[in-house]
Amino acid sequence: MAVQERAVRTRNALIVSAAELFDRDGFEVASLSMISARAGVSSGALHFHFSSKAALADAVGQEAAQRLEMIIRQRGDGGLQVLIDATHALVRALDRDAVLRAGFGLSDRAERDQVGAGLRRVWQEWVEGVLVRAEGEGVLAGGPSVRDAVTAVVAVTAGLETLGRQDASWLSQTPLTRFWGLLLPRLAAASCLETLVASGTCTPTVTASASAP
Repeated sequence: MAVQERAVRTRNALIVSAAELFDRDGFEVASLSMISARAGVSSGALHFHFSSKAALADAVGQEAAQRLEMIIRQRGDGGLQVLIDATHALVRALDRDAVLRAGFGLSDRAERDQVGAGLRRVWQEWVEGVLVRAEGEGVLAGGPSVRDAVTAVVAVTAGLETLGRQDASWLSQTPLTRFWGLLLPRLAAASCLETLVASGTCTPTVTASASAP
């Protein structure tokens, strides 16, 4: 059991190390030797777990997909406040979680088609599902269509992620709160507008993960 636990810890350390370097330097620049050195393991140990940098990138993508799924699951799938809270949770996670940032970065690479490479697509489909249900429940106003609202939410969260790579202030609560302050009066029905909190209602929590650093 001790050997198995050590192997799991080594694999997780390599995933985190790779994610940090992919996030900081980019997939092309990060080398296997850099990744193993950062993880504090030998090159042989790295190749025992991963046959190539592409295989390691797939593992990073899968771990990032699990972390995104956890953000989504923790908030359910209905109501505009759920959507607002999920966007804030995602932005907070992008600020602190190199694995999640690297996963989104890897999904930008056109040649990535493995598990975990479609984080943006997963996020877009979830946002669309929430808004479609909100429309069915009659809590949307007659302003922007569901399609327009999905475009706005996904574009803004993607934009904050990109801008946050250069300036962490974009991943603070304020920019996203301002966005929702602008969108909600057009998106939400008058009957529920006053109950919605643009700054989010959830207390920030640390996402638990077996492979968290």
